[in-house]
Amino acid sequence: MAITRRRFGALGLGVGLATAAPWRLGAQSGAASAAEGVIRTHGGSLVGKLKYPEGFAHFDYVNPDAPKGGVARQATASAFDSFNPFIVRGDPPTGIGVVFESLMTPSLDEGSTHYGLLAEWEEHPADDAWVSFRLREEARWHDGRPITVDDVIWSFETLVARGAPLYRFYYKNVVSARDLGDRVVRFDFDQTGNRELPHIMGQLTVLPKHWWEDGRDFEAGGLEPPLGSGPYRVGAFESGRFVEYERVPDYWGAGLPVNVGANNFDRLRYEIFLDASAQLDAFRAGQIDYREEFSAQNWAERYDFAAVRDGRVKRDEVTLDGLKRVQFFAMNLRRPKFQHIDTRRALSIAFDFEWTNKTIYFDQYARPSSYFQGGDDLQPSAPPEGLELAMLEPFRGQVPDEVFGAPYAPPQTDGSGRNRRGLRDAARLLESAGWRPGPDGVLQDAQGRPFEIEFLSAQDTQGRVIGPYIDNLATLGIRATFRVVDGPQYVRRVSQDPDFDFDMIIFGVNNSESPGNEQREYWGSEAADRMGSRNVSGVKDPAVDALIERIVFAEDRETLAAASRALDRVLTHSRYSVLQLYTPFERLAWWDVFGRPEPLPSRSLGFPAVWWWDAAKAAAMGSRS
Repeated sequence: MAITRRRFGALGLGVGLATAAPWRLGAQSGAASAAEGVIRTHGGSLVGKLKYPEGFAHFDYVNPDAPKGGVARQATASAFDSFNPFIVRGDPPTGIGVVFESLMTPSLDEGSTHYGLLAEWEEHPADDAWVSFRLREEARWHDGRPITVDDVIWSFETLVARGAPLYRFYYKNVVSARDLGDRVVRFDFDQTGNRELPHIMGQLTVLPKHWWEDGRDFEAGGLEPPLGSGPYRVGAFESGRFVEYERVPDYWGAGLPVNVGANNFDRLRYEIFLDASAQLDAFRAGQIDYREEFSAQNWAERYDFAAVRDGRVKRDEVTLDGLKRVQFFAMNLRRPKFQHIDTRRALSIAFDFEWTNKTIYFDQYARPSSYFQGGDDLQPSAPPEGLELAMLEPFRGQVPDEVFGAPYAPPQTDGSGRNRRGLRDAARLLESAGWRPGPDGVLQDAQGRPFEIEFLSAQDTQGRVIGPYIDNLATLGIRATFRVVDGPQYVRRVSQDPDFDFDMIIFGVNNSESPGNEQREYWGSEAADRMGSRNVSGVKDPAVDALIERIVFAEDRETLAAASRALDRVLTHSRYSVLQLYTPFERLAWWDVFGRPEPLPSRSLGFPAVWWWDAAKAAAMGSRS
């Protein structure tokens, strides 16, 4: 889970972002080239007109006069052993993405929008059959050499041929990369009408060909600091203890509109604490400067200490725009015991969210009913009709009948912890799925195999929510256990073992306001048995595959939204996971030595990217003890 998200972030694969769709070209700020129907733009958006025009000075959410200096210290559980985040081998450090750059970069106050970074413009036809980018003449590697089209082509070809398997999947529709001269690179696709392919190529991380070909093995991993072009380079580090990134004083892109007011700290430092409780202790002791809190219990009980009371530590709860990150129990559908839908229905009923939220989470969470939670036109709100119903009709009889009725609603309890009626319903469902009590009371299948579930985790704190769930499963006759392993072992079992060695894990997805190609990675059959994919559950469903393609090739927003709702209905009513929770707001705490934009970006907390060190506050702070 963590490793997959970290790799996607480090590699510039911001899933769900997309470039200018054909139905939005008229809203773009761009100019037609000599070829009729070809649009050249400084950015692209799927959800409306670009907020920032060509030649804009800086993003609205930055302080263009933010001072440079200071250090931002955070905690991480990533005990890294490699600086190469582009391969399966090894575990890269948190934050490594600041060393590298992509052709385009997202805005933090717009959905599904990007602007030029290494590239000064992008160009593509209305049918999205190809995309071209022109590199900025001033773009440089940290060793001073210019970034070239040859670097871009080498990066693409190397990632596909020698990188993690996700690259071959992600770029499978790209048939060629060509140097057109004058710093222009063109990518040709094997299909038209895929609105996201141009943007996917804008996310391509560009690597230095000359550095890698100087006797280095791309697939070997290792701890040699890599050459990059980003605002930071690897500084001091000790594997298992900490890593620092130091600001590049002559960074080539510091004056770009997308970078003005950003990258303000001289050093970014990540201290390694494998235990989540130790991370909080380090923050309380002043060894860490900034913390996002993911534990409702900690937020409610462990922030009443002297530095909070006297104002040296600030706390905030921030509601961000956009879709919510949906967390769920992912079951390994490759295993026979999870194949029957009534088994999955029973497992969903057995999770008592209302009691868990009240007793363990201090009522700080909400229960999702959709994988597109918070997406106004993407989340079902009524029975399917019109275009959406037409998309679903070919699969009537192949998907649950409920798909054609009301939107999915998760099971509810009164929160008392005595879910007798629900557990009776779950027991009947398990019986209909073929499970029968054995001599010891544990359910067995027709072959006499006991129904056992191991919940796998790399975080012992997850035991607080999994423990009560296990108790309910035991009432049903299911023998469930909770096993905590270290991070590398967790990654191996979940994403690097061809047998996918787990029963259930806690996982999550972040969908965008413009769903697209990433849905293949989340739910597509082709990704189900591919190591390292985000289809950890192993969903293989023809209806899901077909609806994903309707999303990918949607010709207008209405079709995209209808296909997304249809996909969501099939996923939720098929109970491919047990939807668990989402948080309506983000929790953050920091020692008061920083300045930050007011307001924050609407779609990101912006730390450390657009915060800055406040020397006056730091001097006034004095001792943190």
